Amino acid sequence: MTRTILVTGGCGFIGSHTSVLLLEAGYNVVIVDNLVNASAKSLDRVTKICQLTPEQRNTRLIHHNVDICDEAAFRKVFETSPTFSACIHFAGLKVRSNIWNLEYCRAVLVHEQEKHHTHK
Repeated sequence: MTRTILVTGGCGFIGSHTSVLLLEAGYNVVIVDNLVNASAKSLDRVTKICQLTPEQRNTRLIHHNVDICDEAAFRKVFETSPTFSACIHFAGLKVRSNIWNLEYCRAVLVHEQEKHHTHK
């Protein structure tokens, strides 16, 4: 029996490359990716690299366009999929601007520092 691996964020760069390696190692892959930071075209590339037939593409590389924060939709993935042997979690949002992030962190720190001093 072939084992199935759940890959969240599997349409992104790292997730799609990991999926190729898993498929080449004989695993089936179920990808959960809402495509906010990725493209479904990566699935076509994985299919081509792994030389999956259309039938294999439908059975060995399955994609669910689901946000993992949507509990009900994510639960349906588990209900409709084979039992997973493992999960590899790559889902996440990209940081768009390091400068914005730094400024945001400074603002939070200043706010917390001010809050701490005013409550003494």
